[in-house]
Amino acid sequence: MRSLTIGAIVLALGTGCALQTVFQPSRAEVIEQIVPSAVQIVLERDGERFRSGSGVAIAARPSAQGVECFVLTSGHTLSRRSETDRVFVLFGRHRSTGTKVAATIVAHGETENGGIDLAVLRARADECAPAHFGSPPRLGDPIWVVAYPWGRNMTLVGGIVSQINADPPGDRATAPRFIVDASVSYGSSGGGVYDADGRLVGVVEGYRTARVTFEGDAPRQSITVPVPGETYVVPLADIRRFLHAVDQADLPTALQTVGSVRP
Repeated sequence: MRSLTIGAIVLALGTGCALQTVFQPSRAEVIEQIVPSAVQIVLERDGERFRSGSGVAIAARPSAQGVECFVLTSGHTLSRRSETDRVFVLFGRHRSTGTKVAATIVAHGETENGGIDLAVLRARADECAPAHFGSPPRLGDPIWVVAYPWGRNMTLVGGIVSQINADPPGDRATAPRFIVDASVSYGSSGGGVYDADGRLVGVVEGYRTARVTFEGDAPRQSITVPVPGETYVVPLADIRRFLHAVDQADLPTALQTVGSVRP
């Protein structure tokens, strides 16, 4: 009887392990799920690119003219532009040079005006692959950041959530940002931050910088460089708050578990 009991326990444990293996996605599967939602943002003036950034598709809606894709990016990527400047979204950049589509600015906020540093773009694109929203991460959770630094090819960087509540008390009216140790650089703002299951948990707001000065006989020169491992992220709570404030809370994927709190 005792041997039968032990055998049953072993069988149960073995079955549990097997089920966990079946339903646990591999790293390759998670990355394959993440990268199609990542897009590149390009601003042009007189037909010439003068700025680029990153973004993430968050919703797709069918229309008479095709599929309308809604893209979330950072607000400061669209700042200081003229009325004649044009905004484009590049889809499918993880596979090739991508498909360049003209975009319309649906909503735009900036921290300089007391708002949230986010923007929503709309573009018609059949290859729109919206990200799935996750839950607010905890300290030490693994993450992925997908962005297009320096306006070039897509970059995938892994890391962990290294700091929660990164803002001093009373410093912001919005939800506290969190910091990830994945290093990014210019052009990464607006890029998606994903959890280990490939769900969106925030977007890159920016990174801490340091000024490096060169000494010599000529007048001193200095450059500003990113500080590795100090990447600030706009949290899910602010994304939801922004979408509500700009009357876009009904975007399909925005109605998932955004803003839910883990115990």
